[in-house]
Amino acid sequence: MQVKALNMKKSLIMILCGALLLVSCAKEFNAVYKSTSYDYKYEYAKECFAMGKYERSILLLQDLVTMMKGSENGQECLYMLAMACYCAKDYETAAQYFQKYHQSYPRGSYAEMASFYQGQSLYMSTPEPRLDQTPTMSAISAFQEYLDLYPNATLKDVAHSRLYELQDKLVEKELHSAKLYYDLGSYFGNCTNGGSNYEACIITAQNAIRDYPYSQRREDFAVLVMKSKFELAERSIESRSLERYRDAEDECYGFLNEFPDSKYKKTAEKYIEVCKKHTGEATDEI
Repeated sequence: MQVKALNMKKSLIMILCGALLLVSCAKEFNAVYKSTSYDYKYEYAKECFAMGKYERSILLLQDLVTMMKGSENGQECLYMLAMACYCAKDYETAAQYFQKYHQSYPRGSYAEMASFYQGQSLYMSTPEPRLDQTPTMSAISAFQEYLDLYPNATLKDVAHSRLYELQDKLVEKELHSAKLYYDLGSYFGNCTNGGSNYEACIITAQNAIRDYPYSQRREDFAVLVMKSKFELAERSIESRSLERYRDAEDECYGFLNEFPDSKYKKTAEKYIEVCKKHTGEATDEI
């Protein structure tokens, strides 16, 4: 019992000490924040940044960045503010400050790193592939600009790696869209101007193959094109049946030539047999 009571007493003392320390720190920060000495506030902001107290550093630097523009510490102040936002995981704001730095000081001491971290901040805030990929496109543009401006950049390998990752995200977005069209199939509620979901799937997948010719998802897009063309033929009106079965058959042969060991090989061969029956019957009648 005595040991337990002693431990509880020690815990209470530690909690009390912690609370007093927080109050003391808060009072100190408020005093600095209200200070009219910019140099004092700036040095304190740098200290907060070094100690990982990014939120406090941000509050002080946001108040100083305009005042220090054009001064000896102007560059460092703006760059540190951007880095503090990045470290605080406020990536959207960080990207804006990094961009502002590069626009304000294109030849500044931190220009190259600001350019890289603008892309990195956007990269960190990109959404999952199913969502709108506008932020991903912005990140790609930022990294591409970084590589164009600094072809021998220190972090060029990292930038290239990020570009590949971001491109893969765009590919996944297109694949998700193409699959969605295919899964909707003959559901006409999603079709406009006389089109069909299978046609939309074909266009989406073919555009992706054209835009990302070396993607590891190339076969997945090719499968969707092949399947969609066959489904279009199966559901076609008589006047377009022959044309679509021939197109589907050609697509299957093209798929087998490009992916001879695909797990969808038997599917392609099955489609070809069905297509030949229809194209053969049509040829005999002609």
